[in-house]
Amino acid sequence: MEQTSSNPLGVEKPGKLLIKFAVPSIIAMLVSALYNIVDQIFIGQSVGMLGNAATNVAFPLTTVCTAIALLLGIGGAANFNLSMGAKKEKQAAGFAGCAIILLISCGIALMVVVRIFLDPMMHAFGATPDVLEYALTYTGITSLGFPFLIFSTGASNLIRADGSPKFSMACVLTGAVINTILDPLFIFGFGMGIAGAAWATILGQIASAVLAAYYLTVRFKTVRLQKSAFRATWKKSRAIMGLGAAACFNQLAMMVVQIALNNVLTYYGALSVYGSEIPLAVVGIIMKVNMIFMSIIIGIAQGLQPISSFNYGAEKYGRVRETYRKAITAATIISICAFLAFQLFPRQIISIFGSGSEEYFYFAERCFRIFLLFTFVNGIQPVTSNFFSSIGKATKGIWLSLTRQIIFLLPLVLILPIFLGIDGVMYAGPVADGIAALVAVLFVSKEMRAMKRLEQAKASGL
Repeated sequence: MEQTSSNPLGVEKPGKLLIKFAVPSIIAMLVSALYNIVDQIFIGQSVGMLGNAATNVAFPLTTVCTAIALLLGIGGAANFNLSMGAKKEKQAAGFAGCAIILLISCGIALMVVVRIFLDPMMHAFGATPDVLEYALTYTGITSLGFPFLIFSTGASNLIRADGSPKFSMACVLTGAVINTILDPLFIFGFGMGIAGAAWATILGQIASAVLAAYYLTVRFKTVRLQKSAFRATWKKSRAIMGLGAAACFNQLAMMVVQIALNNVLTYYGALSVYGSEIPLAVVGIIMKVNMIFMSIIIGIAQGLQPISSFNYGAEKYGRVRETYRKAITAATIISICAFLAFQLFPRQIISIFGSGSEEYFYFAERCFRIFLLFTFVNGIQPVTSNFFSSIGKATKGIWLSLTRQIIFLLPLVLILPIFLGIDGVMYAGPVADGIAALVAVLFVSKEMRAMKRLEQAKASGL
């Protein structure tokens, strides 16, 4: 038991550990979100509403990159920490090496597919004739950076699992700083417009990937990643994808909903006084702003992962339950703060992304207040879904990851506008949010009771 008892994950106070792992993860996720936010702001100021709509059309592919990175990164990290908690160091190294190989391979494969099918993808994602040229330019360039984005995002989870959350944060932070500096230089200084924003994004992603590769090959500390560890076997790949599937499906669900939203907004917007472009641009901005809030929530969930995985593997169930309670409390506080901001300051937030007509701002204010009405409970579902995956219960994690986006939100987005027009899209959000949060509470309450029984049985020697 020497390794288990000496590892800080098994002995330090859960609250202290959660701060140690969650804060750098939150910063990293926020910085990662800035890749899109900064582009959106500068593009809005230089190109205008059509540029904002173009980045919204391109956004599903960024979501795919994140989904792949989380599938392999979180899956690899969860298996790594579960193996370390069970004192199986060689197996842990094999999971880390396998995840790295998969990240590199999938990044290259996605780039090739997007380059081949770029034009039909942009049409499928909801690009109107006026938006298409901007969308093709922006996505055509950013697709070259997909291998670097997937690798750096996925590797950051492995770095965190190795006990280096600050270095994980530094990888993402470096890329975002480079992107933020180069954005205005390329867009305004060199007059490159939307193409300049795309190239600035790629260069930032390359810098992050280089730092992540350096850590994994030189500084990995809890186990030695020897050459033999870098093999992608089907058994390890299946285990990795099993525990990473919940986070991946959550992202893919967001992508599916985004594509459906774009097409519904284009169709019903054309039938309204707003036209197609205003709803498309506004909802794109709302998704990006909401992504800042969700980045904090996902950061908390990622900070929870190594602590829960290790202690569940070591059968320290009381520590697992305490860690979840502290994580969900923090997520709820953040959710309430976001709810207040979205309800009180929608016009001020939307103004950051450029100017527009009075109809544009009127629609934006209503959309913020209605679509994000239940933001105060939106931290429950993603944290709980990731929690189940971190303790090896992939099926429950996957199911919960699909509740809000696919099972509830998508049908509502398609059905409500038939009766309510463009307003139906707005009301779909709070209904889906409320039901998804309730389902997550029911699932985790049952799991907490089961773990308490396991803890009591272990204490009594049964």
